[in-house]
Amino acid sequence: MPATKSSETVKIEICKILNKIGALQFGAFKLTSGKMSPYYIDLRVVPSFPDAFQKICNFFVNFIKTEIGLRNFERIAGIPVAGIPFASIVSYNLQKPFIYVRKGARLHGRQRRIEGILTPGDRVLLVDDLITTGLSLKKAAKAIMAEGGVVGDAVVLLDREEGGKEKLEKSGIKLHSLINIGEIANKLCETGTIDEEQLKTILKQIKKR
Repeated sequence: MPATKSSETVKIEICKILNKIGALQFGAFKLTSGKMSPYYIDLRVVPSFPDAFQKICNFFVNFIKTEIGLRNFERIAGIPVAGIPFASIVSYNLQKPFIYVRKGARLHGRQRRIEGILTPGDRVLLVDDLITTGLSLKKAAKAIMAEGGVVGDAVVLLDREEGGKEKLEKSGIKLHSLINIGEIANKLCETGTIDEEQLKTILKQIKKR
């Protein structure tokens, strides 16, 4: 994908992709954080659509090159579970070593939470699908730092705008998101994909945080 695509063009394409694969659903959903939400964006389905997966990974790659810079990190870490497929493809395309964080330490072998090679002082870029409260990213950063890694930046496709960005920044980690839920909601409403009530449902959830 050409790196010349504007940020606005990329955001519009992301909205089209998420709509096409049916990633946005309305109802009553319990999130990983334990919070209830009237809507859900399921980015776990993206790898099941090769064209969509390729495009979104390309968006990640170009975003990281321009927003963060390849000289500012040595390794890419995938956050379990949904962030790992994106992180593995992105690290391959950027030719950066890939590691991933386990949900819990193994009780056999090396008994580590980090899989892959991580040496003390390595600057690690966290990659996840989305952020809500920031808890998963904070836990991953803590596990990486416990093994000597340095974490200063995290990249997600989507920021649900429910306080995660601010919580990460308090921990010294800067969040970079390709798009936020408010932008998605407004763009989908403009095109008639969702109605005014659904738009209000999403925007109300943002304000509740």
